Amino acid sequence: MLYLRLFFEFFKTGLFAVGGGLATLPFLSAMGEKTGWFTQAQLANMIAISESTPGPIGVNMATYVGFETGGALGSVVATIGLITPSVMVIMVVSSFLKKYKDNKYVQAVFYGLRAASVALIASSLLSVVEMSLLSVDVYNTTGNILDIFNFLNIMIAIALYAAIKKYNAHPAVFLLVSAILGIVLGL
Repeated sequence: MLYLRLFFEFFKTGLFAVGGGLATLPFLSAMGEKTGWFTQAQLANMIAISESTPGPIGVNMATYVGFETGGALGSVVATIGLITPSVMVIMVVSSFLKKYKDNKYVQAVFYGLRAASVALIASSLLSVVEMSLLSVDVYNTTGNILDIFNFLNIMIAIALYAAIKKYNAHPAVFLLVSAILGIVLGL
């Protein structure tokens, strides 16, 4: 039953997460709350791991959640669940587009889907900012407005952003520096 649920939950995510891997984050957040498979803090760690490993973030996260929830078979089931809708949709869309690619209504649909993709990715960005740079739980406990900010993570993010803008190094260098800072600072 667990494997069927993993497949179904990730199938829904894959079906509606238009815009790529980052667009899966709002769906994963809701999935964690609904199923109890992972907390928001664990989701933040999954994002970091999935962004730091090769491959698409959505697939990496499906594999990670599936493994944590149902072992090796769970990782395969969740990953297949996530990618199945994309394969099905691409097969249908590609045959449809060959025939109707210049149709004004088809063009209008794709124009609207671009906006949906941007909204989903923006939602993901705000979720990552909240998980990484804000301490909403601490603020809710203390009521002190300054407790909402995770100043150490904010300073690290600003320093890394400045370094990225100044030095044209490979992104892996910045991921490595971030990992080392996390170990040294005990985050």
